[in-house]
Amino acid sequence: MEGASMDLQPNYQTQKLLNSQNFYFRKWFAEMEGVVSVIPNRKFKLHTTRSWEFLGVTNSTQLPAAQQEDIIVGLLDTGVWPESKSFDDKDFGPPPAKWKGKCQGEGNFTCNNKIIGARYYNSEGFYGPTDFKSPRDSLGHGSHTASTAAGREVPGTSYFGLANGTVTGGVPNARIAVYKVCWGEGFCSLADILAAFDDAIADGVDIISVSLGGAGPIEYYEDPIAIGSYHAMKHGILTSASAGNDGPEPLLVSNYAPWTLTVAANTIDRKFIAKALLGNGLVLDGVTINSFDLYGMSYPLIWGGDAANYSAGINSEISRYCFPGTLNSYLVEGKIVYCEALWDGSGILIANGVGTIMSDPLALTDTAFSFPLPSTVLSVEDGQRVLDYIKTTENPIATIAFGETWVDYMAPSVVSFSSRGPNPITGDILKPDITAPGVDILAAWSPVSPPSVYYDDKRQVDYNIISGTSMSCPHASGAAAYVKAAHPNWSPAAIKSALMTTATFVDPRKHEDREFAYGAGQIYPVYAADPGLIYDASEADYIDFLCKQGYNTTTLRLLTGDNSTVCNSTTPGRGWDLNYPSFSVAVQDGETIKAVFTRTVTNVGSPNSIYNASIYLPGNVAVTVDPPVLSFSAIGEMKSFTVKVTGPPITEQPITSGALVWRDGHYQVRSPIVVYNYIPGIASVYSSDEPNTKKPGFKRSSLYPKNRMPGHK
Repeated sequence: MEGASMDLQPNYQTQKLLNSQNFYFRKWFAEMEGVVSVIPNRKFKLHTTRSWEFLGVTNSTQLPAAQQEDIIVGLLDTGVWPESKSFDDKDFGPPPAKWKGKCQGEGNFTCNNKIIGARYYNSEGFYGPTDFKSPRDSLGHGSHTASTAAGREVPGTSYFGLANGTVTGGVPNARIAVYKVCWGEGFCSLADILAAFDDAIADGVDIISVSLGGAGPIEYYEDPIAIGSYHAMKHGILTSASAGNDGPEPLLVSNYAPWTLTVAANTIDRKFIAKALLGNGLVLDGVTINSFDLYGMSYPLIWGGDAANYSAGINSEISRYCFPGTLNSYLVEGKIVYCEALWDGSGILIANGVGTIMSDPLALTDTAFSFPLPSTVLSVEDGQRVLDYIKTTENPIATIAFGETWVDYMAPSVVSFSSRGPNPITGDILKPDITAPGVDILAAWSPVSPPSVYYDDKRQVDYNIISGTSMSCPHASGAAAYVKAAHPNWSPAAIKSALMTTATFVDPRKHEDREFAYGAGQIYPVYAADPGLIYDASEADYIDFLCKQGYNTTTLRLLTGDNSTVCNSTTPGRGWDLNYPSFSVAVQDGETIKAVFTRTVTNVGSPNSIYNASIYLPGNVAVTVDPPVLSFSAIGEMKSFTVKVTGPPITEQPITSGALVWRDGHYQVRSPIVVYNYIPGIASVYSSDEPNTKKPGFKRSSLYPKNRMPGHK
C-alpha cells in the first residue's frame, strides 16, 4: 500500500520461475480467437484540513455545486467506508443520467447519492482475516484517497486533537465510484486492475484515480495501469496515478505512460513536531505525530542497549534497536527508551515501557508518523545527544510532549520518498508530470484499521494522517475533476496540459534532481481551470508516438486491444513530436545536444490574443522558438511552433533545466525544458527486485508493518 510501506512484490526468483513455466501456456492461450494478449498476473502495490487551502481551493474559489455533481471520480483502491461523514449524501440529487454503474452491496455495504457505485474484484479468491467480501474498506487507504479527491466538507475533524479543522476533498460535491482491487496485505492483482478499468470506463466515470503501481520498468503493453489508462484515454477519461514511494534514487518513477498524469508528492506548509525534553534541560524537536499526552511528567530514561534480553540470547548490539522481544522488561517497565532504529514501538510496548525516543540514519526526516505510544523521532545528531546524556548521568529522565503543529515556510518541497525520474522507458517524455500534497494528509479512514504504524494498535479513528504519493495522487485527481467540471468537453490531454502549464513553480535550489522530482511544478487547480493555451493530443498522436518508439502492429494491439490499429510507419524516431506540455532532451553520454520539438497549442483564453515566447535555460545550451510570437483571433484556434535545443557534447553532467513560457499579458503558459545525460541500460541498476542489504531488517519497503509508512503503495 502506498502511503504505507510494505514490499508486496512476489519473491523475485519465484516470480521469474513462474513466468518461465507459464510461457508456453501463455503463448497457446494468446493465439485463441478473441484474446488480445496474455500477461502474467503480477502483483501491484498500493502506493484535508489544510492541503486544499494550500493549493488555493477555498469556498470562494469552488465551482458551483451543480457543476461538480455531474462529475464522477472513480478510484481503484482498497474500497471505502461508506458511513464516513466524508461520504454523506445530504442535499444530493440522484446520480447523473450518464451513470451506468452498480453497487455490489454485499456485507451490509450500501451506496448513496454521493458514493453512487462500488464494485470489488478478487480473481485469486484469497481473503485475509481482516478482509470484507464487499467494497468495504478494511485498510483505510481507499477511504483516505476517496475523501481527499472528492470527500464532503466535514468541520471539527482532527487526529486525536491534531490538525483540527474542516476536512474536505478537492471537489466536495462530485460523485464517487469505488473499485476495490487491493486486499488485506495490500496485494492488488493485474487481472483485477484491468477488470476495474474496464468497468469504470463502461460505468461512465470522468476521472480515474490510481494510487498504486508495480516495481521495475515494464513495457506499456505489459503494464495494466498503462493499458487501462490508455483505454480510458480513448473514452475521454484522464487517469491520475501515483509516481511511487521509492525515492530519492533516480529512475524509479512508476506509471510513466505519456497518456497518464504521473503525480509526485510534496510537503504543505504544516508539519508535526514532538519534543523530547531531557532532565538536563535539553529540548529536542522530532518530526513525529504524537497523540499521547504525558502532561509534562518525567520518566526514567534508558538506552535500549542497556536493556538486553539476555535470556533470549540478545546482546547490546541487538537490543539497541528495540526490536520486539529483544528488551528486558524488568529494566524497561515504566521507562522511556532511547532506540537506535525507527520501528513501530511494539518492542517497548511488549516490555511495558512508557514511551520511546528514536533515531535512525535511514529514517525519513521530512515525514511524520504516528505510533501506538508516546514517541518522537530525532535526527541522528540529536539522538547522539540523548545517548550522551544517558551515559553521563546517574539517573537520566525525560518526557515527550504532546504533538505540535508548526508552519513550514519552506513548502512546497518534494518529499524524499517520492519516486524520481527520468522516465525509465521513454526518456523523451518527462516524468513525473506534476507534484501535489502527499505529506501528513488528514482524510477519512476505516475505523477497523489501526491508526498508527503498529498493526495491533486497538484505537479507532474516523480520520487519519498518513503520507505517500498515494495521498498526492487523489489531490491531482481532485484537481483534474475540478477542471473537468469547468470544461466538460475537454480531452484528457487538455486537462493534463492545463494542470501542468499553470502549476506553481517549485524552487529548484531545494532539489538537485529538479524536474525529475517535481515535473512541471505543484498543481494549482483554480488557474488550471483557465489556462489560456492547451497542448492537446488524441489517440492517433499516441499511436504515432508508439510506432516511432519501435512498436509494430502486433505489439501496438497488445496495448490498444483493437485489431484495426496499425503502425503505418515503422521508421524509428524520437518522442519529440508528441504534443506534450513539457520538453525532455535525453542525451546519450558523450553525444552532442540536439533536439527539435514540434508542438501545437489551442487557444482557450481570450479570443483575440498575442502570445510571446520567453526562454530560460542556464549554461551553454541554446534554445530557439519558431515562430516566437503566436497570434490568435478566436477561441479554439490552433497554432504550431518548433523548439530547437542545441549544445556541445556532454558527459556525466547533472540535469540542466529551464522553461518555455508563452505570455499574452494575462496568461502565463509554462512548460519545463530538461536536458540530461543517460547511459544505455542504466535503468536496470536502479530497478532490481533484489533486497536492499544496507542493514539487516532495514529495507525501506519492509521497515514498517502493514503498510503504514512511505514505501510503495
